Amino acid sequence: MADYILSEDLKEAVLVAEITKRPLLLKGEPGTGKTLLASFLAETKNLPFYRWHIKSTSLAKEGLYFYDAVSRLNDSRFPEEEAMLRVREVKNYIRLGALGEAFAQPDKAVVLIDEIDKADIEFPNDLLLELDKMEFFIPETKEHIIAKERPIVIITSNNEKELPDAFLRRCIFHYIEFPKREAMKEIIKAHYPSIQTEFMEKALAMFYSIRKIESLRKKPSTSELLDWIQVLLVSGETLESSKIPFAGTLFKSEDDYRVYLN
Repeated sequence: MADYILSEDLKEAVLVAEITKRPLLLKGEPGTGKTLLASFLAETKNLPFYRWHIKSTSLAKEGLYFYDAVSRLNDSRFPEEEAMLRVREVKNYIRLGALGEAFAQPDKAVVLIDEIDKADIEFPNDLLLELDKMEFFIPETKEHIIAKERPIVIITSNNEKELPDAFLRRCIFHYIEFPKREAMKEIIKAHYPSIQTEFMEKALAMFYSIRKIESLRKKPSTSELLDWIQVLLVSGETLESSKIPFAGTLFKSEDDYRVYLN
């Protein structure tokens, strides 16, 4: 991921998290690179990477392990001796989640807990003990899994819910500010090295003029800017007109587009 630009502030936050061995909690607008940081760290440090994408129905236990009862039931339907022997051993149906896999690794790993604020309000608190001690117990098999190397844990939040104070106390926090124009130029050049300076300046002028409109429900993000530039480059658009071409790449609702037109 050579095109990921790590700011000095974010680099410092990662360093603090590594020194203190605490999870790094990232907040910021969607599209500012919160999720990509984890895979970037895994790639640059050559570490295994495990991603746990949180849903509204997610349970803390699922990140550690789950019992695959459906597979066991299916296997029990086959009379072959091999299948029956497999069914008798419950450990054959224990599946490790992202955290469980990282704990079981002999070496350090990177774990992404993505969009933690989508889960139930009690979800973060249910993870406190495991994140603190880096170990967990599987009652079905009487196994006690203890991390040999504490993984680098990156947690992202889009501020859909407030996170509990007890959870926040155990994290290193960093808010990723939306990139200013000079930083955005670096990001664009990392993705499109041959882009012409004049063309990039025109695109950025249009993009930031849109973001200045306070009444937009969703302001376009970095990822949408990069998509838009890709479309502009492929189509051969020169941006000579004041009208925004391919507006559907930047605006994600009819109301926002109307706000811009007015």
